[in-house]
Amino acid sequence: MAGLAAGLDAFLAAASRVCCSPIAIFIQIQGCIICLTLAIGWTFASRVRNDVIRRMKHGIEDGNPFSFICENINDLEHSAQSRLPRVSVIMPLKGFGEHNLQNWRSQITSLYGGPLEFLFVVESVDDPAYHAVSRLISEFQDSIDAKIVVAGLSTTCSQKIHNQLVGVQKMHKDSKYVLFLDDDVRLHPGTIGALTAEMEKNPKIFIQTGYPLDLPSGSLGSYCIYEYHMPCSMGFATGGRTFFLWGGCMMMHADDFRNDLHGVVSGLQNGGYSDDMTLAAIAGAYKRLITSPPVAVFPHPLASDLSFSRYWNYLSKQTFVLESYISKVNWLMNRALFFSHCYLSWGFVWPYFMAAVHLAAALRARYIDYPFKETTASSCGLALVACLATCTILELLSMWNLTKVEIQLCNMLSPEGPRVSLGSYKWGLVFVAMLVDNFLYPISAIRSHFSQSINWSGVRYYLRNGKISKVC
Repeated sequence: MAGLAAGLDAFLAAASRVCCSPIAIFIQIQGCIICLTLAIGWTFASRVRNDVIRRMKHGIEDGNPFSFICENINDLEHSAQSRLPRVSVIMPLKGFGEHNLQNWRSQITSLYGGPLEFLFVVESVDDPAYHAVSRLISEFQDSIDAKIVVAGLSTTCSQKIHNQLVGVQKMHKDSKYVLFLDDDVRLHPGTIGALTAEMEKNPKIFIQTGYPLDLPSGSLGSYCIYEYHMPCSMGFATGGRTFFLWGGCMMMHADDFRNDLHGVVSGLQNGGYSDDMTLAAIAGAYKRLITSPPVAVFPHPLASDLSFSRYWNYLSKQTFVLESYISKVNWLMNRALFFSHCYLSWGFVWPYFMAAVHLAAALRARYIDYPFKETTASSCGLALVACLATCTILELLSMWNLTKVEIQLCNMLSPEGPRVSLGSYKWGLVFVAMLVDNFLYPISAIRSHFSQSINWSGVRYYLRNGKISKVC
């Protein structure tokens, strides 16, 4: 036993010395910089969301109890509402999940005052979503314009994109805007009105988007998804122009699809895998404007039975996106995202492994016969551990603050809806999820690169030259 302990001490001594080499110190300092960068980004994002909260509170104080719908109460007058443009809401569906019914209710009970139609698009009548939506529509048949569209199987693109494009073909001929929503989006009563108002205010907007606020269910997999989304949330909390696009909520000009502007229809239809990445690439190629209004943040409760294997499948779908592209420039951008995300993910994780070595060495130091200064528990190693711990605490505090602000904003935007609470978040599990998710991301990305295929909701897609070549 003594020999084993001596061997362990020698290993820790050597490992800690390696972790204090110049390149190792660089890696650990880089990890601290990554933590601080995330903390700063989340701080600025929370300020943008906080500005909306303050404006809404001031509106209420000034006599506008409907500030969660619009800033100017005069916009609710009949004369203003009668001039609102027609909007078609297209919702591609697949299966029936735990929160789908509540999400669909929030989507069709909008307080938008203009002409509005809802198109629920399914692959076939055998899809469980078909019967659930049929019952929902029957409840509101006298108060909303909603119908189910059966799209059939896709052979040239992902089923989601196929459903979206069939919905576009069936939308009302007078619709000015089309809003694509995923079945996991829980809208606020004023969301459609807010998105439409921005489109009317600035006709140069090509796409308007939003972003979800994940509500973890308690499992490690759900916290990994929450942690995966949080860095991206910075790009959607700009209060205006952004380069990011989330396919769960996209409002566009209906005529862009009728006229196949910039190839939006052909680009999606001919081998498209990801709707948001394809449209973002088109927007970048033609220098078109993407915006994300600060009120476009949506509570996204994750399934209570979200297992780790389901999280892994979700992560695989996300990394597989980087293998699809519609142009050479898009391919170069995806390669850059691939390498930078992989580098930063492991650049975030490795300092914690090194910190564990330094701490283990420090704990074993008192059992070693030779002087402390010659052991692996060096002052340099412990200083790096302290620096990383400080940066991690600042990062978690900033993430906590942004989540708190977004929860407050969601509750104000949906005063009659289910209350969202910060109390259910387990921040120790958030930290573990940060390590797990960032460790697994490069593995998933490399696997996606070499496999060139993915199983998405029971359908396997194969890529060739960045486009779907086979569906089975």
